[in-house]
Amino acid sequence: MATNTARSSVDAASLLPALQRTRSLTVALAAPLSDADASVQSMPDASPAKWHMAHTTWFFETFVLANVPGYRIFDERYAFLFNSYYEAVGPRHPRERRGMLTRPALADVLAWLGHVDDALTAALPQLDPAALALVELGINHEQQHQELLLTDILDLFAANPLEPAYVAAAPISPPARARNWENHAGGIVRIGHAGNGFAFDCEGPAHDVLLRPFQLASTLVTNAEWQAFIGDGGYADPRLWLSDGWAWVQRNGITAPLRWQAGTDGWTGMTLAGRQPLAPHAPVTHISYYEADAFAAWAEARLPTEAEWEVAAQNHDAAAGNQLDSAAAVLPNGSSAGLFGDCWQWTASAFLPHPGFRPAPGAVGEYNGKFMSGQMVLKGASGATPRGSSRASVRNFFAAHQRWQFTGLRLARDA
Repeated sequence: MATNTARSSVDAASLLPALQRTRSLTVALAAPLSDADASVQSMPDASPAKWHMAHTTWFFETFVLANVPGYRIFDERYAFLFNSYYEAVGPRHPRERRGMLTRPALADVLAWLGHVDDALTAALPQLDPAALALVELGINHEQQHQELLLTDILDLFAANPLEPAYVAAAPISPPARARNWENHAGGIVRIGHAGNGFAFDCEGPAHDVLLRPFQLASTLVTNAEWQAFIGDGGYADPRLWLSDGWAWVQRNGITAPLRWQAGTDGWTGMTLAGRQPLAPHAPVTHISYYEADAFAAWAEARLPTEAEWEVAAQNHDAAAGNQLDSAAAVLPNGSSAGLFGDCWQWTASAFLPHPGFRPAPGAVGEYNGKFMSGQMVLKGASGATPRGSSRASVRNFFAAHQRWQFTGLRLARDA
């Protein structure tokens, strides 16, 4: 996860408020959690909330503060515990066993976070441009982990028979929105990040692609539409599914999106506000790529390619829609009239390097490039994405079977 080399230099004065906002939001997101809540890991793909907080703190300490004269490492043991997968930095605790880290306690992690924040604030005016770029990278890295913190807490609370709520929120009931098909002429178009402003390395370089004319749906697929898919036997019809997807459905007994339950009063889903009735016109979330692709086949449409989605999004406000503004985490509610917000949208494109992609030198170059195998691209932003952190060129990515994130879909078709 390295910065785009085309951007201009950043300065300490502009970074400080962004750093403070980001670090404060992380602390606020952890405020509703007990030490036990923050320590448990629901599955190997998820991490404890405490680990997310510690890892982002480790990032700043390791890549920025360790090179500041006079800085005191808070605890030398933490480097092993909270390195994620930076092989160049050293060995690390196994990912699937992060839930065993009952120590350090949440209070100790918060103390470390404060220690690092104080040191960063003091050092920021003296940092050289390369170090300031790493601070900017760390801010954006932490925003990604804020979303992961929320999705991982949801997965943890869903695994608890009490199904506790992370936030108090009334059930949502958005109105139906008409679906239009927006025409796009295709042709030779330019995608990928270019120019000034932050971007992760995998977003560039900007390059030309050839697109055929296509149409993109103006709305996300809703819970009501997904219920119709279920009612029509969508999960039992092998003609709709990719071979790997059909094997995944059969092997795991998949019959509905993650955490859906059918009861006498209708369908419910587990949310950050606890189990709630499914709002018919809210966007469906927590579906895999396999499910999204099968639904698109059932709907006589298809998933957009990454390039199609990005071209369509270039005239949309990436900061609009239902995204995360505060620790009062929002839920997918169908309020996003543009292409951003509510849920990440699966595309038909594999996560592969853009032409001319080169990982950044050093350990930070390990973040994206080495994962360009076996992953699918998602575009947009979800209700748990910190507002202002998404762009048309952002490339989220997950394996085709994963669905614990806020993942949904928007249909496309040939013009």
